[in-house]
Amino acid sequence: MRKDDIGCGLFRYMALGASLLNGLWLMGCDRKIEAQQTPKVPEVAIVAIQPQRVELTTELPGRTSAYRIAEIRPQVNGIVQKRLFQEGSDVKAGQLLYQIDPAPFQVAYDSAKASLGKSQANLPSIKLRVERYKEVLADKAVSQQEYDDAAASMEQAHADVEYWKAAVEAARINLGYTRVTAPIPGRIGRSSVTDGALVTAYQPVSLATIQQLDPIYVDVTQSSAELLRLKRNFETGRLSANGKDQKSVQLLLEDGTPYPLAGTLQFRDVTVDPTTGSYTLRIVVPNPENLLLPGMFVRAVVEEGIAEEAILVPQQGVSRTPKGDPVALVVDASGAVQQRMLKLDRALGDQWLLGSGLSAGERVIVEGMLNVRPGAVVKVVSVDGRKAGADASKTNRPPAESN
Repeated sequence: MRKDDIGCGLFRYMALGASLLNGLWLMGCDRKIEAQQTPKVPEVAIVAIQPQRVELTTELPGRTSAYRIAEIRPQVNGIVQKRLFQEGSDVKAGQLLYQIDPAPFQVAYDSAKASLGKSQANLPSIKLRVERYKEVLADKAVSQQEYDDAAASMEQAHADVEYWKAAVEAARINLGYTRVTAPIPGRIGRSSVTDGALVTAYQPVSLATIQQLDPIYVDVTQSSAELLRLKRNFETGRLSANGKDQKSVQLLLEDGTPYPLAGTLQFRDVTVDPTTGSYTLRIVVPNPENLLLPGMFVRAVVEEGIAEEAILVPQQGVSRTPKGDPVALVVDASGAVQQRMLKLDRALGDQWLLGSGLSAGERVIVEGMLNVRPGAVVKVVSVDGRKAGADASKTNRPPAESN
């Protein structure tokens, strides 16, 4: 074969290869243009809204206060002989706290008893005299005046006996007041007097203060507007009472830890504070370990009621307009995006309790909201399906090649 023939054959093969490459390149360009011209349907993740039964609670700030407080004051004048308790200790009702010098009160008591005995000793003779005068009065042996004087003496003797009986009782009470005892059980604070101090009856400064800490009160405040809202919800049927559990209250301590024992709502105050527009709720809480002390700040979780058909919306599915109004994007039956204006009640964990704006069964977009606008047609996947797909892609991912 000649060299010229070999060269022409190679040239023809090279020209044919170039033509094939050119055709393939043109086909790829056509596919790219076609793909660019075909719009991609955005994909969104949705959550179907369903009504559910929800127990509604609210956290209210409050402070603890003693269940009972007794300020110890003397009821007689005298010198304190001895203090009979340890400051900061627990005392029982009736326990002796202070002993005031009883000597002058013992003398007054003994003197009153002696005077009572003297009056009682004179009474029988006077009574017999009146009886004798009465027997001989008809015979004119005694005058009417003598009889009247004897009867008056007997009445006076009776009055003297009653007077000295009262004097003895008063002296006995004052003698008992020299023993200053605890009127209630609880924890006693510091003493304002020591042995040998002079005290006066009903002095303005208390000797000590006893506070009963088990149980203990928790006073929390709630706005009157919130009270009106709750009443309306009960009247309209949005909330229903939960029986005995309605009065059960849980506490959160200052550091955020829950208090182990539940309290009981005792009463709601009937007066609204005009300066704050709030009223007080009083809760009784068991405090056997004295963990709660008067004046501590706590938060009370009070149960408001039960919403039988509550609508909860994930917080990630709610956005805000430039004016701050809450809105949500939903996908209708045709696959188009619709915007809903919402009215929110409160946050419950990572969800909003809905007041109005959505109905049961509507599909709320929770992922992909930034890629869609109202009226757009979207491809819908559930949040659970998307998460499952993501987990599967991670599981089936081939291991990285090692060099």
